[in-house]
Amino acid sequence: MGKLTTHILDASKGKPGTDIKIELYRVEEGEKTTLINTVYTNSDGRTDAPVLEGTDYVAGKYQLVFHTGTYLRKQGVELLEPAFLDDVVIRFGLAADQEHYHVPLLISPYSYSTYRGS
Repeated sequence: MGKLTTHILDASKGKPGTDIKIELYRVEEGEKTTLINTVYTNSDGRTDAPVLEGTDYVAGKYQLVFHTGTYLRKQGVELLEPAFLDDVVIRFGLAADQEHYHVPLLISPYSYSTYRGS
């Protein structure tokens, strides 16, 4: 069975992004989204379990919503209101024949990057 994992690194501090809320949505036809899972990052910037796995892991379009603004404010970063990157949304596709997708996020108050990891 396949699985989807993620982790967050805070580039401005050079450390893992901890206690960040992450929501996973399935994107249906017509751009309707359905919430699949809500998780939080641990002290290593990772989730304790895969964000998606087992029978819920099916091919399709998904999006991860990383609530980075809340995290940055807790770190003492002064953000304008509204914050430039309050929520980072990454929309991607999962193919059924792939066993593991890893979607990491590298954040700072005014930029982010991602890639398909391993």
